[in-house]
Amino acid sequence: MRPKRKQRLIFITILFLGFSSAAALGVYALQKNKTYFHTPAEIVAGNVQQDKLFRVGGLVVEGSVNRFSDGVTTEFDLTDTSGTVTLRYKGLLPDLFREGQGIVAQGKLNADGIIIAQEVLAKHDENYMPPEVADALKESGASHPDNIPKKNY
Repeated sequence: MRPKRKQRLIFITILFLGFSSAAALGVYALQKNKTYFHTPAEIVAGNVQQDKLFRVGGLVVEGSVNRFSDGVTTEFDLTDTSGTVTLRYKGLLPDLFREGQGIVAQGKLNADGIIIAQEVLAKHDENYMPPEVADALKESGASHPDNIPKKNY
């Protein structure tokens, strides 16, 4: 091989290895930071690992909101009509949070089967529902908050 051709081949090889390394690091970083979305039915079925961060969406069950005496901890049930899970959130809930509305929460499942939420997001008006929640409700047959079960005490 001629020196110029050899030099070009080495340059292309180094360039290829550099781009490959950058792509591999990028994929690794994205894998580590991704958060899966699950429905209450999937959680009840046991498809979620404990202590792994995930998102859950559904409708807040009527009559299930329980505010603790510390003033900042709230526990409530979330349903997609196929399954119901309990969430516990320590902090201030969004102003628009209320029973019968769609929410998305991010948190981890504890050993007792309760989701310890780190973040709770509520819809911003009466016509909006997070896409994940809307899709989960359509799959389960309930497309409107009036179709969710009410908790009886």
